[in-house]
Amino acid sequence: MTVDPEADVAATAPINPERLLSLVHPELRESAAAMIAAPKVSFDAASLAAARQGWPVPPEHPATVAPVLRRAIPGAEGHALGVEIIGQVTPGAARPAIVHMHGGGMVSGRAAHGTPYCQELAAHFDAIVVNVDYRRAPETPYPGPADDTLAAWRWLVGQADALGVDTSRIALSGVSAGGGHAAILALRLAEIRGQQPCALVLIYPMLDDRTGSTAHPAWPIGTFGWTGQANAFGWSAFLGTPAGSAQVPTGAVPARAERLEGLPPTFIGVGSLDLFVEENIAFARGLVRAGAPVALDVVPGAYHAFDFVVPDSRVSQRFRAGWQDWLARVFAAPKQERAA
Repeated sequence: MTVDPEADVAATAPINPERLLSLVHPELRESAAAMIAAPKVSFDAASLAAARQGWPVPPEHPATVAPVLRRAIPGAEGHALGVEIIGQVTPGAARPAIVHMHGGGMVSGRAAHGTPYCQELAAHFDAIVVNVDYRRAPETPYPGPADDTLAAWRWLVGQADALGVDTSRIALSGVSAGGGHAAILALRLAEIRGQQPCALVLIYPMLDDRTGSTAHPAWPIGTFGWTGQANAFGWSAFLGTPAGSAQVPTGAVPARAERLEGLPPTFIGVGSLDLFVEENIAFARGLVRAGAPVALDVVPGAYHAFDFVVPDSRVSQRFRAGWQDWLARVFAAPKQERAA
């Protein structure tokens, strides 16, 4: 990642649509062209309320796909934490489970935005998915949201038999900011050294507060969707201090973790045009150096959240199949290998 003092100027310079679109995967160009044509808006405190309201909650799949049970569980300091328990609950069974964290730049999104996605996961893996409605910044900065995800993990482990969950087959997953939360939780669990996840699935995760604040990827990375300006705002709200500061709260930024030892097998998937591509590659490199098994999939010409924007494209289908096949292999591995 390069530090570019002219990055803010470049971000506002006129765009050559033909040149930019030529760098996008052919199956994603139509949606990318629509993004280029759309009015440009800043993501900041003044626009946050409108951004939250403008994010529609998709309709759930029928319960026959995977039933959804909403519960309030004990959170940190007496906080009632909302979760969705998705999948067929069969006490005493030994299904795999996934603790999932939704996206939203640390400041937006709710668990309900990911309900259909989690229903698909539950059906695909014959698993229980706990979809965590963690609190959001700036109303609740770090460590509040991280305490929520830890509380959800501990609750699931404690209720494993009643839910029919095999505690040796619980994975963590997250999309975008949710990937950042999943990584934060994995690092906390490695430090605590209690029950550990069997896998960590990070889909274009938000891992480094310096991206967009003190470090700027080269053009055209971060041109579509989530931008450096939005990233700096989201991280500043979450940290309670300006993104890119020399000192940030300990444990709040996965990319700044001093040690990555003890993390479970990890899948990281990201597009080559995604704002997070360089920090995701750097995190994968750190995992390799720490001896953690890691799979990295960088999709050429793909932008942030491409698999949600154009879900039926072949490139999106291949991307989903890649990480789902990887997780299926982890779930199917012998218990002693998952614990290794």
